[in-house]
Amino acid sequence: MSKVTIIIPNYNGADFLGECIESLRYQTYKNFDVLVIDNGSSDDSLEYLRDLESYEKNLNVKVIYLDENLGFAGGVNVGLAASDSKYIILLNNDTQVFGDYVEKLVNAIEKSEKIFAVNPLMINAHNKELVDDAGDGYSLLGWGYQIGVGEKVSNFTKKRAVFSACAGASIYRKSVLDEVGYFDEMHFAYLEDMDLSFRARLKGYIIGFEPDAKVYHLGSATSGSKYNSFKVRLAARNNIYLIYKNMTNLQIGFNILPLALGTFIKMGFFLKKGFIKDYISGLIEGFKNLKECDRVDFSEIKKSNILALEGEIIFGTFEYVYRFIKRHTG
Repeated sequence: MSKVTIIIPNYNGADFLGECIESLRYQTYKNFDVLVIDNGSSDDSLEYLRDLESYEKNLNVKVIYLDENLGFAGGVNVGLAASDSKYIILLNNDTQVFGDYVEKLVNAIEKSEKIFAVNPLMINAHNKELVDDAGDGYSLLGWGYQIGVGEKVSNFTKKRAVFSACAGASIYRKSVLDEVGYFDEMHFAYLEDMDLSFRARLKGYIIGFEPDAKVYHLGSATSGSKYNSFKVRLAARNNIYLIYKNMTNLQIGFNILPLALGTFIKMGFFLKKGFIKDYISGLIEGFKNLKECDRVDFSEIKKSNILALEGEIIFGTFEYVYRFIKRHTG
């Protein structure tokens, strides 16, 4: 059994999957396996994966072929259930990693047993001077956001704690995944990593950002674009799940005004983008399905952890506004 399993979910990723796996060939850290979860692809990536299994000698690559698309959450959960490694790296199929990427992530997560996950420096593959993601934050407006997106890579050289890890390239401690549960398959895709991180943070675990671990990321390669009907609807729905599952009733009541404000701002934004019907449809679906959500048992959560996370969400609001202004004023 290798110390690390790199799980790559794939859905019709023929155009970029090969470059992703090829970048893993030259890692300075060798004690890892690669597990590809194919989510019912119908493109040439299937042929590539079958050839990889048959002829690859230098990488330990295994593939699980699913008959249907279970979404990011469902597909990754199949991989998590099949892995006994101490650490799990989740890697999008539209990424290319630096040679010491795995080594830097392993070194970072091994600094403390309280570290649940570590987010690398994800760099925009279309403009390699700009950040794609340096960890994720969450705000009182009910918005998750990519820290540093659109800012210069040269400004992100310091390690720090972050609210959530992006599941597109982060490393996770498997024992904590077994403790808090895997990805919520009600999400299917979008915000499932924020939900997972929220649950781990409520248990008192830490999530870090490691700037020395680097990866290029194309972004929205599977969904096809930054905004589309599918993505807008699911993100709106899943955010309702996220809030209900991970905030106490008292928190929701305390945060209701900024949450409502955030919702109305998003309505205006998607009205201009032409996706208002999808956004409202997602909100309605989210409220409709609340009773099916597996809500956190807050009787098992320390009040100090709840208060600390509420403080981080308040701080996250100011950080989001600061970075938004900085990004749009140069």
